[in-house]
Amino acid sequence: MGIDEIALRKGHKDFVVVLSDLDTHRLIGMAPSRTHAAIEAVLNTWGPDVLSNVVEVSMDLSGNYRGLVRRLMPQADIVADRFHIMSLVNQELNQARNAFRRSPDDLPDGVTPEDAKAALKASKYALLKPEANLTDTQRDKLAEVIAVSPKLALMHQSKEAFRKLFDAESWSQALPDFLDWMKAAKSLYPNAVATMRRWFGEILQYFEHRTTSGVVEGINTRLKLIKRSGYGFTNFERFRLRCLICWHFSPTAA
Repeated sequence: MGIDEIALRKGHKDFVVVLSDLDTHRLIGMAPSRTHAAIEAVLNTWGPDVLSNVVEVSMDLSGNYRGLVRRLMPQADIVADRFHIMSLVNQELNQARNAFRRSPDDLPDGVTPEDAKAALKASKYALLKPEANLTDTQRDKLAEVIAVSPKLALMHQSKEAFRKLFDAESWSQALPDFLDWMKAAKSLYPNAVATMRRWFGEILQYFEHRTTSGVVEGINTRLKLIKRSGYGFTNFERFRLRCLICWHFSPTAA
C-alpha cells in the first residue's frame, strides 16, 4: 500500500491523504486530512482481516504516518520512498546553491564575487540532475559552478555518490556504504543525514521491496486531472466520490 497526499485546493493548506494499492496501481481510499484520526477512520472501515494482510506500506519521510501504520498494521514493512530520500539531499544542495549565489564566499584565487554569481546563474538543474543525464549545456554550467565553489563541488560529488548507493543488490551490501556516506556527509548535509538516521530501517527496506513512488505519483497525477476537470473542489466528499467513480467504474480507469 502507498500513502501520500495532495492539496484539495491550489494555494491552500487543505490536504487529502491518498491510499493506493501498489500491486494493482489503483486508488483504494482517501482521507479528508492528514490527522491520524482521519486516516485511521478510513483504514478501520476495511476491517482487521484486510489490515492484517497488508505486507508493505510505502511513504515519504514526513514521519506523520509511520506510528499509525505500526499500530494498525504491525506486520507490514514500512518502506521509505527512495525518491523522497534523494529529494532531501537535493533540497539541501539547492539551499547551499542559493546561499552561495546571494553571498559568495570561500572563493578560489582569482575568482571574484561577480564571477561566482555569473557561474551560479541558471545552475539549479546542472547541480541537481543526475550527472549522467545532463545535456552538454548543463555539463558546461556544472563545470562553471565547480570552478568557483569548492563547497558546491564537494556537495555535488557527495550527492552523486549517494545516488549510486541505491544500485546495491541487497540491504546487507548497502548497509556499510550508507553508514560510510552518512559519516562523510554529515557536515555537508546535516539535515538530510539527521532524517536518514531516524528512518534508517525503513530506508534499508527499500532494498527488500524495491518499491518506488512511481505508482503513487501516477495516481496523484490522475487525481489532479480529475480535480482540474471539475474546475476544482471545495467539498472533500464530492471529490472523493468523483475520484473513486472515475477510477473503478470508468472503462479508461488505470
